[in-house]
Formats: sequence, structure tokens, C-alpha cells
Amino acid sequence: MDALSEALNSVRMTGAIFYRAECTSPWGVAIPPLREYAHLLAPGTERVVSYHLMTEGDAVARFGDGHEVPITAGDVLIVPHGDPHVISNGRAPRIINADGTLDRYLAGDLSILQIGGGGKPTRFVCGFFGCERHADRLFLSGLPMVIKISLRGDVAGQWLEHSIRHLVTEAGGERPGRSVLLSKMAEALFIEALRRYMEQLPAEQTGWLAAARDEILGATIAAIHRAPGRQWTLDSLAEEAATSRSVLTERFARFLDDSPLAYLAMWRMQLAARRLQTSRDTILQVALEVGYESEAAFIRAFKREFGLPPAKYRRQVRSSSTAVAGNSSLATSEQTPSLLRVNTRR
Repeated sequence: MDALSEALNSVRMTGAIFYRAECTSPWGVAIPPLREYAHLLAPGTERVVSYHLMTEGDAVARFGDGHEVPITAGDVLIVPHGDPHVISNGRAPRIINADGTLDRYLAGDLSILQIGGGGKPTRFVCGFFGCERHADRLFLSGLPMVIKISLRGDVAGQWLEHSIRHLVTEAGGERPGRSVLLSKMAEALFIEALRRYMEQLPAEQTGWLAAARDEILGATIAAIHRAPGRQWTLDSLAEEAATSRSVLTERFARFLDDSPLAYLAMWRMQLAARRLQTSRDTILQVALEVGYESEAAFIRAFKREFGLPPAKYRRQVRSSSTAVAGNSSLATSEQTPSLLRVNTRR
């Protein structure tokens, strides 16, 4: 597979939430920073991506740096890093602050969000989905604060919009498989946004997505993600990409400001951290799985990356996860649900 497919396969999508909104002008909603709500989405969630699919009407999204993005029917607004923003239409007398209510929303409800002053209607589907922090080093790396794409310019985009609208509209039903379809549609929408964003990148662009688009780097990155435990060398990576060691090294430095073997080591550490968090494997088993022949060498490399030896990292992460899960259960049990929630583990 290509580099983007391999990366997306190697990072778990941990949850998805959807809700429909029907707003009449003037209206405005403030979305808070979403990273602090990650643990409420699903266990293991560390990063939250939000999106708004406009199905009717128009609005403006405003971000803290003063950046404004107009949105009209057929547009999808992706906020890759969960930055706070305000979405509005007209001069609303009051901006509704979603902070303090998202925990209730995350508990799951099929109701439609209805606000506004009774004027021109705007309808859209909003959602969030979570993923592991490894995404920060991969497809989320270098992405801007906001990405806007249009789904109505081609058949594929129109099919995706219609499918999401249909599934969310029937969310009140109990048809088998609905939850899985919704979660997959959330991923499909984000992946389609990434694909279109990659296609529009200028030739001089650097960063992970630009590297994944490059023929040589894309082949190398895909090979690393496909077989991270293989005993790769610079020679074998260059052979995999049908290029020379010097060309491969130069491309990695230019696009990623890194070396091929340093990228390999980084990805092995990310996978090791996941295994320590989610499995009962011994330290030696984790080391062998991600490509280290020596437990001592693995411990040294892990400590350089995370500042802790593997055993201590595992204890701290599990202790933290248990505390967060307890607080999350208490918070959501005391709230009234307000949105549709879909959990998926990959």
C-alpha cells in the first residue's frame, strides 16, 4: 500500500461522534479546545479531530488568530488539531459556548441541535473522531489549523456527502451495523480531505504529507510502516525505494528534516509505547516485536524518546488511564446525553 494508507492503518481511530445542527440566523456557537475532551471520546484517545459538513445555508468559522473561513453548502471544514473556534451566521446577540456541555454530548444522544433567531436556516453535520498521539508524527504533522474542501465538485464527493447525511438522518433507528457505518464514514471523510489536501500541495511543500506524496519517500515510509520490525539498513531502505543511499538521505532531510534510520527508530518507539500500554507483553517481547535484538538497547532507546524506562512508562500510563476512566464515568453518569456516539477500535 501507499504511505498514507500504511500510516492510517497503523494509527488506531478510537471513536467517532456525530450530530445534526439546524440553526436559524443570527446564531453562533463557540467550540472549545478539544484535546482536553479526548479521554471522554473513547479509551485510548489522545488527539481529537473535528469537522463540520455544511448541507444547507452558509456560515463563517473564526479562529483565535483572527483567521476567518467562509463555509457554504457542500463544504467540509476539518480542524485537524482540535483548535477552538466560533461558527456563526449573522450578528448573534449571544454566542453559545459549548464548553461545559461537550461531556454531555459525548455521552450519546440522537437529538438535533436547534438554535438561532428564526431567520435564514443553516443545516450541517458536525462530528469529532479521535486517534492516538502517533498521528502527530504522521498525517497530522504539518497540517494547518483548518482545511476546507468541497464535496460537490465530483461524483465521489457527492456520494460521500449523501451517505453521511443518510446515515445521520436514520440515526434514530436500530438497523444493524449503523454504528460501524457511521464510524467508517467519519474516517472516510477525513481521509478524503487528506487526499484532496495532498493533491493541492505546492511542489516546494515539505512535511509528512508532502513526503508521502513523493515517489521515493512514499515507498520508503510505506515499507517502514509495513514491516517496522525488519532489520532495515540504509542500503535495504534505498533498495526498497529503487534509489541510492545519498538520494534517500537527501530527500528525508529536505522533506522531514530527519534521516531514514531516525524515522524508523521514532516509529518503532511509537509502536513500543502502544504495546506497553495495551498488552501484557514483557519488555523483551516488546523489544523483539519492534525490531530490537537486545532488551538493553531497547530500554536505552525508549528512555531517550520518552524520558522514562519502559517499565516505569507502562506503570504511569496505566495509572493515569485508570484515573481518567474513573473520572469520565462519573462525569458522564451525572449528565444528560445530547449526541450520537460511535466507538470503534482498530
